[in-house]
Amino acid sequence: MVPPLARSTLDRVAHRRGDSLWLTEAWLRGRVLLLDSTEGQTLARTDVSPPALVLFAADDVPAGSEAIAMFLGVEPDGVPVFAVDTPLPALPGTRAVNLREVGHLLADREAGIFTTALALVNWHTRHGYSSATGAPTAMDEAGWSRVDRNGGRIWPRTDPAMIVLVHDGVAGPDGRCLLGNNAGWAGTPGGRRYSCLAGYVEPGESAEAAVLREVREEVGITVDRIGYVGSQAWPFPGSLMLGFLAVADPAEPVRVDPSEIAYARWFTRAEIGAALAGRTVDVGDGARLMLPPPSSIALFLIHRWLDGWVDTGG
Repeated sequence: MVPPLARSTLDRVAHRRGDSLWLTEAWLRGRVLLLDSTEGQTLARTDVSPPALVLFAADDVPAGSEAIAMFLGVEPDGVPVFAVDTPLPALPGTRAVNLREVGHLLADREAGIFTTALALVNWHTRHGYSSATGAPTAMDEAGWSRVDRNGGRIWPRTDPAMIVLVHDGVAGPDGRCLLGNNAGWAGTPGGRRYSCLAGYVEPGESAEAAVLREVREEVGITVDRIGYVGSQAWPFPGSLMLGFLAVADPAEPVRVDPSEIAYARWFTRAEIGAALAGRTVDVGDGARLMLPPPSSIALFLIHRWLDGWVDTGG
C-alpha cells in the first residue's frame, strides 16, 4: 500500500561512498545495472512475471566501467549494486524498457534499483558544471557528489512537487473527484487524459500551502482537510512527488487557468471505476476518459479514493 516507485529493498550504506578500498572490492563481487541516460532505459526480460531487470557481473560490463560506476547500495543478501551510464548491449531474450513502462510491474527490489539509478543518472547528466562557479565538475563519492577543479562540491537534489486528488468527501459510487487535463499534454487519438492536480513547491512554502495555492490557481476552487498520503520519486528528471487528498465543494465553479489546464471536471467513482475496467467514459468531443499511467502516484491516489480509503469524517 505504498506508491509504486516508493518501494525498495536496498540498504544505501552511505558511509561506504567515500571508502575507495571497500568500493574496489565491492565492484568485483557486485551486480551492475546498465542504464542508457539518452533514453532512460535499461535491459529487462519481459517474458516473465514480474519483469526481471538484467544485472551484470563486473566482468561482463564494458572495460573501465568501474571508473564511472555509481554505487546504489547493498542488497539483503549482502551483494553490492552499481549502475553505469552506457549504451545498452544487444542481449537475446531481453529488451530495453523505461521506468514509466515497467516501474509498477517490478518487484520491490528491482523498482528500488531502477528508480534510484535513473534519478542519480539524470542528476549527473544535468550537472556537468557548477551552478556556483561555472567550472566543470566530475563525479565523486561513488556517484553521490560532483566536484569542480577548486574542490567545490555539489550533491544530488530533488525538486519537491505536490500532487493532490481533490474529492467531495462523499462515500459510495456517487462520490466525486476533480481531475484536470494539462494544457501541455499531447492529444491522444480518441482519448483525453485526466489526472490529479500538481505543481512544484515554491521557495518559502510548505507542501500543504502549495496544495492550496496550486488548486486555486489551476481550477479556481478552495480546498480544505488537506491530508498527506505518501510520496515517491519521479525521476523525469528529478522530482519528489508528495501526494495528498483534499476536500472541495463541487458546487463551487471550476475556472481553469488556460495556460496550465485545458479541461477540468468532476468524475464519479462509478465513472472512474468504469474507465479503469476498460469501459468507455465519454468526456466530450468524441473523446474517452484516459487516466494516469500505472507507475504514477496520481493513479495511486485515485485508487486510494476509489477504494474508499478516505477520511470523510472531518
